[in-house]
Amino acid sequence: MFYHIKELQYDAKPTRPDPIFAKKMQEILGGQYGEISVMMQYLFQGFNSRADAKYKDLLLDIGTEEIAHVEMLATIIARLLDNAPVKDQEAAYASDPAVAAIMGGMNPQHAIVSGLGAMPVDSVGNRWTASYIGASGNLMADFRANLTAESMGRLQAVRLYEIAEDPGVKDTLSFLIARDTAHQNQWAAAIAELEARENDIVVPTTFPRSLEKQEVSYDLYNLSRGEASKKGRWASGPSLDGRSTFKYVAQPVPFGPKPFLIPAPLYIHDTLPPMMK
Repeated sequence: MFYHIKELQYDAKPTRPDPIFAKKMQEILGGQYGEISVMMQYLFQGFNSRADAKYKDLLLDIGTEEIAHVEMLATIIARLLDNAPVKDQEAAYASDPAVAAIMGGMNPQHAIVSGLGAMPVDSVGNRWTASYIGASGNLMADFRANLTAESMGRLQAVRLYEIAEDPGVKDTLSFLIARDTAHQNQWAAAIAELEARENDIVVPTTFPRSLEKQEVSYDLYNLSRGEASKKGRWASGPSLDGRSTFKYVAQPVPFGPKPFLIPAPLYIHDTLPPMMK
């Protein structure tokens, strides 16, 4: 059961309307790595969790906070659209094609569809989709996906911060960036704890190593021109799981023969167009 507290987690108030920037803010709301995605990802991972209570609680703590971030962004987008002099801006862009090309214009659906409100879409209008989220039931895999999501989300928020001019927008983004910092650290700490507990870093940890072809488990194949990758930590020395040694294979060879497929029956072959025979 959830309770809604009417106050925002942090004030989300621009100093002036800006429908163009409202369109940009849609990315960190409804984009692949936006707040809707992390909210749904963490909550579904938490709802489905059968792990230790502390991990389930962590997921639900952060997932519930992300609901607050969705509300914050929806609020600031609505405020950026509120009383926006849309006609004046459109006229200005129409008189200067170069400015119009750079600014890209506002999202017309903000005026036509949502009535000057935020929508579950990204900055170019693609609808949010549940295919953006992952909830595998494997804690280490999920927490790594969460760390990636927070990393990408913070990157995008920082890029918006760097191009923002409105002090209120920058202030709101500064708060969200700080919370992304916290969440990245928290997911990284959870991952480290799981790796130490399982004494392994490979997902899933439960699959017997004896059942995989261990002779190729730590090889790096040189499959692109040049050997610059040979200089990396991943190409030599002890593997990070402590079970073997990295090996750089400069000239990898195939392990299997050329495939041969049994020809299709004649009556099928005869029905194929000439270019496929």
